[in-house]
Amino acid sequence: MLGADRHERTDERLGYRNGSRPRLLTTQVGDIPLSIPKLSSGSFSPTILEPRRRIDQALYAVIMEAWVKGISTRKVDALVAAIGSQAGISRSEVSRICQGLDGQIQAFLERPLDGARYPYLYLDATYLHGRRGKTLQVCSRAVVVAMGVNADGRRELLGLKVGDSESEPFWREFLASLKQRGLTGVRLVVSDAHVGLDQRCRVHFARNLLQTVP
Repeated sequence: MLGADRHERTDERLGYRNGSRPRLLTTQVGDIPLSIPKLSSGSFSPTILEPRRRIDQALYAVIMEAWVKGISTRKVDALVAAIGSQAGISRSEVSRICQGLDGQIQAFLERPLDGARYPYLYLDATYLHGRRGKTLQVCSRAVVVAMGVNADGRRELLGLKVGDSESEPFWREFLASLKQRGLTGVRLVVSDAHVGLDQRCRVHFARNLLQTVP
């Protein structure tokens, strides 16, 4: 990178060494202490490392998988230690790593739907605790979900949206977004009697009917 070997005197060199800095690389086989050369001007990072990364790709995937499945950051630290890292991992590091998932999730939820037809559409909602607004206050939030079934009978998650409540405007905005993404060919919509939806699920209706009429 400098165009010169150690202690070599040449007019063609591009810079000078300036000691080294310690770096701990956490891998699936344990912690590996590294000594990264420093430059008097500019920066150097070996190809084995990415900027501002302290773990390899495999362990990176393990942490994200654990976070997606709801494992707390404290337990993720214990998991990383069990895999072989004596240093473990901090909660802030787990949060920073998992922020990389946001872009992938957003791209999945905004993908075009005009490549297939979904004759059957299931709508449902649930309430989960999450942080809201700039205050990051933890409160109960509505999560509406649209599940489609294509002509081959394969189920596919079409959309998901989080809001303060499952009101009629919120459902309308959610369904309009599905249409804008290209959802067509729907022949049957199945849902519970959620607030904001006028439809009734035929399965639940039949169950309620059988409780009254033999």
